[in-house]
Amino acid sequence: MSSKVTIIGAGSVGSTIAYTLSGEDIASEIVMIDINKEKVQGEVMDIEQGTCFRDPVSIIAGEYEDAKDSDIVIITSGIARKPGQTRIELTQTNVNILKQITPEIVKAAPNALYIIVSNPVDIMTYVFTKISGIPENQIIGSGTILDSARLRCGLSEHFKVAQRNIHAYVFGEHGDTSFIPWSAARIAGVNVDDYCEMMPGFEAVDKEAMLTYVQKSGGKIIANKGATFYAVTRGVCKLCSILMAASESVSTVSSMMHGEYGIEDVCLSTLALVGPKGIHGKVPMTLTDEEVEKLKASAEALKSVIAQIEL
Repeated sequence: MSSKVTIIGAGSVGSTIAYTLSGEDIASEIVMIDINKEKVQGEVMDIEQGTCFRDPVSIIAGEYEDAKDSDIVIITSGIARKPGQTRIELTQTNVNILKQITPEIVKAAPNALYIIVSNPVDIMTYVFTKISGIPENQIIGSGTILDSARLRCGLSEHFKVAQRNIHAYVFGEHGDTSFIPWSAARIAGVNVDDYCEMMPGFEAVDKEAMLTYVQKSGGKIIANKGATFYAVTRGVCKLCSILMAASESVSTVSSMMHGEYGIEDVCLSTLALVGPKGIHGKVPMTLTDEEVEKLKASAEALKSVIAQIEL
């Protein structure tokens, strides 16, 4: 596979994505761009010196113009929340960074597929969609890919079954108003509740505890080691492989809503069909009335933040 991937931001997430891509066959060219020139040059040098163990790959510390002809652009730029800083303050700071980046990268790579990873990812995806001029199908927020992976990890540990046999998702924002549509959670095609009844020796899932595990995992990891970057990297790299594949896959990515479930003009995660040309459409998964209300509540929470920031 021959493809060019540009990564904006050489922090923990951006650098780990570059490192992971350098060991896989997804990209033949990787461009890293960061305002901190020394940092990005150091990351490239460190990564590049390990590439003799794979087929040749080009990795450079570049400028925006070096993103020309990129197949995929991954935006990870932004700052982490500081002690005493409100979510709105953090959001506005990262939105301002995105507003500086967007015209530069869009000018260089107007035809690329864009993966937005910067947090708060749903709002950043919304802002990029509004200001970039890029067609919506080319814009994919990483959304609840990580949340859904955490859910599958938790269910796998509970049921002692491989994660690949679990089909369960987290919908809504990548944040505190996310929720699990349990009505659609399956283990090898069997509803989770039915699976508990059919298989002796398994206790029913504590659904509230599982949601807490999903929502609070990131905070616990940050408290223990300072940042989260491995799991989100695996999700983003998987998304890259989907975008370079020959057919579509279903994933919980963040994208603009246009009336689905009665929700408009906000980006959040539901099931979407993702493939070589980006987002091909939403998958209309049936939700219960309660689940639809939770999705709408998540949308309203995001809209209340958007209403307080300066676009």
